[in-house]
Amino acid sequence: MTIRSTAARFLGTSMIAIAAFASQPVLAQDDASDDAEAGQLNTIIVTANRREENLQDVAVSAATLDADTVKTIFDSGAEVTALAARVPGLFIESSNGRAAPRFYIRGLGNTDFDLAASQPVSVVMDDIVMENVTLKSFPIFDIERVEVLRGPQGTLFGRNTPAGIVKIDTVRPGDELAFQGSASYGTFNSLSLEAGLTIPIAPGIASLRVSGLYQHRDNWVDNGFTGEDDVLGGFDEVAGRAQLLLTPTDELSILSSVQFRDLDGTSTLFRANILGPGNNDLNANYDRDTVFYDAGGGNEAGYKGFITSTKIDYDFGGATLTSITGWANSSGSSRGDIDGGNLVTGPGFIPFPSDTQDSIDLNQFTQEVRLASADTGTFTWQIGGYYFNSGFDVTTVGFTFPPPVTVNHTNESWAVFGQGTYKLSDRAKLTAGLRYTDDEKDFVVLAGAAPQPTHVEDSRVSWDLAGFFDVSDDASVFARVASGFRAPTIQGRDVAFFSPPSVATSEKIMSYEVGFKSELADRRVRLNGAIYYYTIEDPQFSAVGGAGNLVQLVNADKGRGFGFELDSAFQITPDFLLTAGVSWNDTKIQDDTLAVGICAQCTVTDPTVVLSGNTRALVDGNPFPNAPEWIADVTARYGFPVGNDGEIFFFTDWTYQGKTNFFLYESREFNANNQFEGGLRIGYAKQDGSFEVAAFVRNITNADNVKGGIDFNNNTAFVNDPRMFGISARVNY
Repeated sequence: MTIRSTAARFLGTSMIAIAAFASQPVLAQDDASDDAEAGQLNTIIVTANRREENLQDVAVSAATLDADTVKTIFDSGAEVTALAARVPGLFIESSNGRAAPRFYIRGLGNTDFDLAASQPVSVVMDDIVMENVTLKSFPIFDIERVEVLRGPQGTLFGRNTPAGIVKIDTVRPGDELAFQGSASYGTFNSLSLEAGLTIPIAPGIASLRVSGLYQHRDNWVDNGFTGEDDVLGGFDEVAGRAQLLLTPTDELSILSSVQFRDLDGTSTLFRANILGPGNNDLNANYDRDTVFYDAGGGNEAGYKGFITSTKIDYDFGGATLTSITGWANSSGSSRGDIDGGNLVTGPGFIPFPSDTQDSIDLNQFTQEVRLASADTGTFTWQIGGYYFNSGFDVTTVGFTFPPPVTVNHTNESWAVFGQGTYKLSDRAKLTAGLRYTDDEKDFVVLAGAAPQPTHVEDSRVSWDLAGFFDVSDDASVFARVASGFRAPTIQGRDVAFFSPPSVATSEKIMSYEVGFKSELADRRVRLNGAIYYYTIEDPQFSAVGGAGNLVQLVNADKGRGFGFELDSAFQITPDFLLTAGVSWNDTKIQDDTLAVGICAQCTVTDPTVVLSGNTRALVDGNPFPNAPEWIADVTARYGFPVGNDGEIFFFTDWTYQGKTNFFLYESREFNANNQFEGGLRIGYAKQDGSFEVAAFVRNITNADNVKGGIDFNNNTAFVNDPRMFGISARVNY
């Protein structure tokens, strides 16, 4: 195996694995040390209100992942979809490999696999909205924390956020020389190298941080149709980031960032007729190590990305003015043998071949200006404006059908917003926010079909109101009401299949939640929970697949969801940490006239009607697609002191995904239930966090979990990664 010389520089030797669970986020180092010495749980810092605050003081249902947790999850070379079910209420999946993930929070998401798909979950990296699905796949490395903010967040975060936000903050430059590095090697020659270096050019005035990531995996899947061994499943990914922090005065701070990614690998491997029929069990056609492709061009996926941003803060004394400017480019393509097999040997019956490639060339510009008061005082506030502009071309090519078609999407949006918090007393505070958003989208066919220009626009006010009350020094309660909306959407993929573009009008959400936050037993037990209920008018759904091979946007009349989330942590002893999280989510489509296309070979359990000669399923009462009813995760870490400054540690993490329906209609085949996946790390670590070496295994039970399906042609599905063994090392100084 040859490792690129540029990537080799990213190799470090090790870093401590204090792997905390989904609700155990990063914290200030001094606070962490103090907490550890006292045998207490770490203080959790979040920026849900665009300020650094203790999670226990914020009237938002939120959970976090710290840097060590994410590294542990990614040890075997995994990417962003591996964060699914790591915090209650969060689900992520992709039928585009490592390139275009789909996020869901509290059951709200979008199953559309097209590169132009709109999603109700925003991903925000270093204050820059990653709107397009290819930007949302940007590699996660050298991070400070990942926050998951549940429920509408449209007041302070300015894109489509009726479901919530996944907020990623990377490590910033500092005034001291610092280095962190990690390396792991495992099954299939999987290699993951990550490093970050802070160089104080002029302490207190200028500092530079450079960081990078390299991931590799050999091909490991055979093509049984061609007789070739180990020709699919591999990838190479390189990413880098440089940040320059200038603080020429005590009042002025300028942080500029440039980052890139380069992915060359295999797209999702679809597997023909591996489900049922008549149930969702994997059948005799399934072989994890083999597919039977006659097309797909090797299921190649290649994407490049470039992001630059500048954040300027100026402190006037009583208020700080912030400007955040961002520009992003994403380009690439992915191709797949969509039918998952061949017409000669199958597996199973494949009525017609499907081999398509989608490519994108995107540019995005964002600008935010915000004026925020100081954190002290009875009343704190912030006001601001936001501008978003994106344009991209998507080209769909069929081999040999359909003929190439290129379409163009543009989106321009602007908003003004404000939020204020008033302390009613030492124990009670009230927070209110308001935002006005104007959004316009245009679509036109550039080549391969008639232009079919399409325009949609909408402007709306969204708001939220939250109250927070300290019941005691150890426990608080909160209540929050929030509105949000997802702007109208245009989907033009079906133009390539001789159908007009489809349009969905704005979806509007009202969300209600009450919750509690507590730290008990001298901060050795943390229990945070929330109960929520939301309603949606005109929810946007994507009718994906079906026997007609279409991707069409539809609006249902209404939808609703309710459930609860619980995050907990138990510092049983200073050396033994146990964490657990669980969420239950019940969603329902409410539209007794909505009828959608169905699969070609699966067993539909919904009532059906014949419309214009085509059989359609009535989906009233069905759950939202890809909305797991239960999500749960558990972690445990125990350390045995060795010598004066080391320990032998054991860490295990487990996730559970309950009943999940893949599409708008319900069938016996296209759903999942009772999926477990676990990992284990055993190693040696310095107690000061400077060094760690460990052996690990991911998917320890080698569970075969179906993560999604392709329904238009046959009972095709795709699955999770197999069991992976490996070793890792980390350093931090």
